[in-house]
Amino acid sequence: MKRKSLIAVFALAATLFTGCKDDFADINTNPATVTKGNVVSLFTQGLQSFEPSGYLYWYYNASLTHQWCQAFTPSGGFTDNFNVHGALGDQGEQVIRVMRYFREVNDLISKMEPNEAKKYTAVKSMFYPLMVYMGMFDSDMFGDMPYSEACMAKYTSPMLLTPKYDTMESLYDLWLSELNTALEGFKATGQVALDKQDFVYNGDVKKWAKFANSLKLKIAVRLLNVNKTKALQIAEEAASNSAGLITSMNEDFIYNRAISTTKDGDDPFHFGNSVSSGVGSKPVVDLLVKNRDPRVRFFYNKNDFNSRVVQGFFDAGKPLPAYIESNVEFTTDANGKKKFVAWKGAGEPWVRYYGLPTEYNAKDQSKYFDYFDSNRWKISKEINGEKIEKTYYPCATFQEELVRGRIEYTYPDVPGAAVAQDKEQQPWFGMFFSAAEVNLYLAELKLQGAKLPGTAESYYNQGVELSVKAYDKLAMLNKIPYYTKTYDENEVAIALKAGEVETMMANADYKLTGTPAEMLEKVYLQQYLHFMYQPDDQFMTVRRSGVPMRGSAILPWADIAPQGSTYIPRRFDITSPSPTDLMYNIKVEAAKRQGFSFGKREEPNTLNAERVWIDKGAPNFGEGPKL
Repeated sequence: MKRKSLIAVFALAATLFTGCKDDFADINTNPATVTKGNVVSLFTQGLQSFEPSGYLYWYYNASLTHQWCQAFTPSGGFTDNFNVHGALGDQGEQVIRVMRYFREVNDLISKMEPNEAKKYTAVKSMFYPLMVYMGMFDSDMFGDMPYSEACMAKYTSPMLLTPKYDTMESLYDLWLSELNTALEGFKATGQVALDKQDFVYNGDVKKWAKFANSLKLKIAVRLLNVNKTKALQIAEEAASNSAGLITSMNEDFIYNRAISTTKDGDDPFHFGNSVSSGVGSKPVVDLLVKNRDPRVRFFYNKNDFNSRVVQGFFDAGKPLPAYIESNVEFTTDANGKKKFVAWKGAGEPWVRYYGLPTEYNAKDQSKYFDYFDSNRWKISKEINGEKIEKTYYPCATFQEELVRGRIEYTYPDVPGAAVAQDKEQQPWFGMFFSAAEVNLYLAELKLQGAKLPGTAESYYNQGVELSVKAYDKLAMLNKIPYYTKTYDENEVAIALKAGEVETMMANADYKLTGTPAEMLEKVYLQQYLHFMYQPDDQFMTVRRSGVPMRGSAILPWADIAPQGSTYIPRRFDITSPSPTDLMYNIKVEAAKRQGFSFGKREEPNTLNAERVWIDKGAPNFGEGPKL
């Protein structure tokens, strides 16, 4: 979808039109016509409409930012125009999908008798953190946006059809105020019960309060480059607030809309169509494997080269990719026939994860042919006079089962072997906010000078440990392949094992030691890793921190674009509004106020230089953290 397209049109649609479920018309008429004034049902619908991880977002936006920040690499490698974007979707107006229900709830409550209205104070308050979260998500890559006057057409006379564009600076102030309003609301007594109609926290107001209070840290870190004093004050207030912070995994914001099929067949599974950000980047995968970070097993699929496939290559007399063969122990008989004996190096499952090189046009360099030449990954066998050929991918690919359910996985085997598949239709569980994120923010803010009760090291250690355990939980809930079940006789399951976190944390790359700048780099790298499947937050971390950084001994930034890192966009393009758009003047003025040009998707240097407000003063890509 285009950025904030036709705000006035969908405002007008609130009272004038009907249409399909994806129409702006339905977005604005649905609360009144479908839910018939039931506040609790409206809340559930609002929660179901909370979507910072939609299909179009993953199909377009996420694959762009994943690759721009070098977390993933296109399967064909980085080539011309990797820094140019086309269509975008499911970001920039997502808050509207929640806000429409909030406006209706607010209107209904305002018409109740006072004693009745008081019973819904907590329910109304639950909308605020949802809208604040989505407001940040929408504005991160686009800047100023309608918010304070959005979705008001139905509730104003004359109808408000042209909501103002709030500045990002004013939005961050407003969002802090809304979170504080929510925290007061959560103190109310005698409230209606939500139970299962709140499928995130089961109506637990204390957890909602922690979620709201913890979101202040998400605001604080985004403000560090524009108002550090205020950012640290926000962090200190949140840490001392009686509501508390999310500190344990049972308080994580884990999202599962349904566990059985609804009238929308895709609903339990998130969405139906396939998405991928590509292949794990070699520097990232190498870092994870080197430090025995279990998250490598959850972030990516195992490659196709299990021991049976390796033996199949031996039997066919075809060489293995060199980086795979270096981890294989084998014997060779008098006839030169090779036989697989065991895995060498780190062993299973670690030897199944290899990333793609990030160098520009790497596929054209002979030293990388094993990574890009698919002819090297094929073997064939003649069976009953028919040639059966199979291709096996050697690298670690995007773990789609962390994004959607209902995926069929085929276990790799040699040509002619019986086909074995995992066809279970698994409802999808997503993680949108967590104790790991909170602790990593606290570590960052402590190093930046915030007066917090814990040490940076304690926050950091807790954050990294919780991140590993959170991804292990997601892998378990989503039943990703190999979690507990193996296929070939030399495989090892990927579920987290006792002692693995301690082994990982003992490595120098993961210990919070060094100068303040070096410690900050480690905190930012752990945020970068933790946000692997929250791509907007990952890109925000890279954009505001300058990490990964050039020359790093842990995870170096690569200047992939031939012109340098100033040719990597820092925001998304905004389409020029039509002169017939009721919002034309407002949109043009908002762009002018921010110093934005329209229609610059093919000019990455322009999208690098024209920054959204929270990006002002941030280091450029690869420059490293500011203190």
